[in-house]
Amino acid sequence: MPRKFQPWLPLLALAGALAWTPARAGDVACGAPAEAMEAAPMAGVFAALSHTDLRILVVGSASTQAGGTSGPAATWPERLGAVLGERVAPVTVTVAVYGRRGTTATDHARILAEQGPRLRPHLVIWQLGTVEAARGLPVEEMAETVQNAVAQLRAVRGERTDVVLVDPQFSRFLRANADVESYRNWLRVSAAASGAQLFSRWAIMRHWVETEKLDLERAPASQQVALADRLHDCLAKAMAEFILDGAQRGRRARP
Repeated sequence: MPRKFQPWLPLLALAGALAWTPARAGDVACGAPAEAMEAAPMAGVFAALSHTDLRILVVGSASTQAGGTSGPAATWPERLGAVLGERVAPVTVTVAVYGRRGTTATDHARILAEQGPRLRPHLVIWQLGTVEAARGLPVEEMAETVQNAVAQLRAVRGERTDVVLVDPQFSRFLRANADVESYRNWLRVSAAASGAQLFSRWAIMRHWVETEKLDLERAPASQQVALADRLHDCLAKAMAEFILDGAQRGRRARP
């Protein structure tokens, strides 16, 4: 079901100008690497933030739900809605989340075909690749599914819908037991071929592990839920920065 994040502020006409709250110093995306945070222009998000509401549709597998956190409110889609809601007030941010454990790109494409025309999102965030890599599913089929689904979205909404693909979360276990790089590479190809963008959760989380900021796999069992909550919050902050960067670039790209 859609979740609304609506700070108590009167809705004001923005007259086409974007103004959002800067992130606090030292808290920008929990130290995500700069090279992973540069977005291409997001015309749909820019247009939405120039008015009164921003509608986001999230599809994906386990991490869009509880994902090892203390509950649904701590997951990155929920935290993203809250973070963006604070940053872009008085614009209302609505996040609709559709996903469950074990779902694949094919499952997600069906959801997008059903919910995209109904919800008319300004932004689609599609988290995928982990299930495909873990099961060894044909990577070319995943890529074709992604490109066809994005093309169908664009056929209905055009540039009014931006699409961001999210690659797998970094995992030493997955890296050791699956050819995850092939799936990540094909997601990059799919994004480029379809006009979507790629938010590299893998690269960001690997940076946090290597810099000893967040390492869920090596955390004691007693700390894993709290660390999972922090990880999802940091991912939400990083994604919010990525989206707002894209919106700013979308404004500059307008004729």
